[in-house]
Amino acid sequence: MGCPVAYLPGLTMRRIADLYPGEAKTDAKDAFIIADAARAMPHTFWAIDGEDETIAELEMIVGFDDDLAGEATRVANRLHGLLTQIHPSLERVLGPRLQHPAVLALLERFGSPAQIRKAGRRRLVTLLRPKAPRMAERLVEEIFAALDEQTVTVPGTEAAALIVPSLAGSLAAVLDQRKLWPGGSRNSWRTTLFPRS
Repeated sequence: MGCPVAYLPGLTMRRIADLYPGEAKTDAKDAFIIADAARAMPHTFWAIDGEDETIAELEMIVGFDDDLAGEATRVANRLHGLLTQIHPSLERVLGPRLQHPAVLALLERFGSPAQIRKAGRRRLVTLLRPKAPRMAERLVEEIFAALDEQTVTVPGTEAAALIVPSLAGSLAAVLDQRKLWPGGSRNSWRTTLFPRS
């Protein structure tokens, strides 16, 4: 459309954001800061030529990240569905934290409510503490309270116990890949595409 395109590096963005009042990071605040920086500090932006191969590279990178995000959503939804099917109370506790590394480690190790109960509080706290030091004990208490709410075993629970660890492992792998993408650093692609210091 003939519009000029520019890139505002993340570190520059954060430094500019520090000049504005308020602690919360929201999309609306970020949009305002970017627009205000474009008006008042255009020199902080890096021009991108519309014909430049950088655009194609960015599209490829963003496309791959979108694929990873879509895969994470798909696997997380499948996990939510299985947990809701076999133990709704447990899903209410774990569901909102499903992408937390501690919850994924728990589900990867113990795929059913019976296995979680059998492991016991102390063992679960030991498992969760390295990935959630402040939340481990509270989460374990919430898990056991949820386990006590359901007294029946739903048909299919044993089959789910085989599937849940696999899904939890897949979700953890996709989330790790997204965090590290590409080259072990979230910012490495920026350095590659925009080598200016």
